[in-house]
Amino acid sequence: MLQAIVFDFDGTILDTETPDYQTWQEIYSSYDVALPLGLWLQCVGGGTDDFDPHDHLETQLGRTIDRQRLRTERRRQFLDRVHAQPILPGVLELIAAAERRELKLAVASSSDRKWVDSHLQRLGLRSRFDKVVTADDVERVKPDPALYRLAVKRLDVPPRRAVAIEDSYNGMLGAKGAGLRCIAVPNRITRSSDFSAADLQLDSVASIAADDLIDRFNDPPAGAANGTSPGSKEAL
Repeated sequence: MLQAIVFDFDGTILDTETPDYQTWQEIYSSYDVALPLGLWLQCVGGGTDDFDPHDHLETQLGRTIDRQRLRTERRRQFLDRVHAQPILPGVLELIAAAERRELKLAVASSSDRKWVDSHLQRLGLRSRFDKVVTADDVERVKPDPALYRLAVKRLDVPPRRAVAIEDSYNGMLGAKGAGLRCIAVPNRITRSSDFSAADLQLDSVASIAADDLIDRFNDPPAGAANGTSPGSKEAL
């Protein structure tokens, strides 16, 4: 039986991904330079430390920029847009269904603890999660499986008895690498990513009744005894 649901935060509980990319797009556009989505996706959900938008912009321009000014201006615009975002559809219903059925709940995020906790508190969600694991708790973030391994360890749940809710390719890799099953729910920024390794792909958490979604994962996957977790690659 399913014992736990582990949510990603950025782009899964709250759409911070769209404002993040849009504000950087606007900065690049002000310099008549493009920021391709394919390049940006490398760092969504954790990803590589090799991509820095300031570095890339300076490379494209062939000169230095006032990084501190850009950082301050973009941060203000980004936070204004994030604070205007609602909790993503279906998330509250799934949390409520998990609570009714006495499933454990956690968040596993590649962002730092201050960011995640502050938003969960603001949204009235922090007390509803048994554990919150962030970049401050591990040496490597997603796609490394460390965050998900630590989340299920702190929940005291076998990985095969937990399912992750993810919006990014890097997050999906982290969840699957830790032995969890994974529901991919891409947002506007990540929907072009390859989620073929996910166990289920949804357009929205709200596209299926919460209890029905839980029931889909109540039986452990074939191969669970030896630690494998093959996906059904089903999409709705």
